[in-house]
Amino acid sequence: MGRLLWFAAALLPASLLAAGPALSGGATEHPAAARRTVSDDLGHALRVGPVPLRIVSLTPGATEMLFAAGAGTQLIATVQYSSEPPAARAVPRIGDVAAIDMERLVALHPDVVIAWPAGGNPAQRAKIEALAIPLYLQQVQRLGDLPGSLRRLGVLAGTQAVADEAAAALEARLAGLARTYSTAAAARAPSVLLQVWNRPIYTVGGRHLMSDALALCGARNVFADLREPGPLVDTEAVIARNPDIILAAAPPGEGAAWVADWQRFPGLAAVRNHRVVAFENQALSRLGPSVLDATEELCRTIARLNRGSS
Repeated sequence: MGRLLWFAAALLPASLLAAGPALSGGATEHPAAARRTVSDDLGHALRVGPVPLRIVSLTPGATEMLFAAGAGTQLIATVQYSSEPPAARAVPRIGDVAAIDMERLVALHPDVVIAWPAGGNPAQRAKIEALAIPLYLQQVQRLGDLPGSLRRLGVLAGTQAVADEAAAALEARLAGLARTYSTAAAARAPSVLLQVWNRPIYTVGGRHLMSDALALCGARNVFADLREPGPLVDTEAVIARNPDIILAAAPPGEGAAWVADWQRFPGLAAVRNHRVVAFENQALSRLGPSVLDATEELCRTIARLNRGSS
């Protein structure tokens, strides 16, 4: 189960789950004059009460972002795999990205629930809205979206000063990574298959944040033309595109087996040139500030392999 939940959190929308029992509940009542209007990452306006808020996060990335924005103390519940920063590990869990305990959620009387619109459980998001609990959609599709998303969470939680400082630090770090890796590799950008699941093989399309990370590292996603965030591909398609590098972005401890699977195809340039490697840093898929740590590691890995080809 751990493998499947990691995969769902990293890339693919969870299956539509049963609606579950009927529930009643809603956000904490506040006088109309005390309520505020804020905008989420999709530009949707929602009304929330005064700070501090009682916040529930339904994604590990949003949990990490809330702590970075200075709102960690307002977080009353989250989901499995919300492990960053270390303080997040003490926050109670009410489920995972695929399914949460709706009765526990209602009993917590949250002022706002933060969810990921591109994944998770659409039926449960709809139920949260039906219960009149404000639903804030937090989404980053490009690394450059992180600072703005962080600032908006600061507005939501009333922690703008902390969020603005953290966002500025992210912007500076992104600029530094671009200077170090994008420009240096531009002349000989290697093509890369970023494999996020095996048997069957899943990768990332050009609209996924992990594809953006490859570009920042001066590499070219060999399946960047695919519009799906997490497309299924077969070995014939990989052979036809013949990537220079294959990165097995596997759950911890499984990368070596994924790498070994590719040795059956010695005609692939990546196999022939010994450029099939495991990359097990799960932060690359967390969609929070630590994705930049993982991206820097990704860039170093690609730079090392690319140097070996020259």
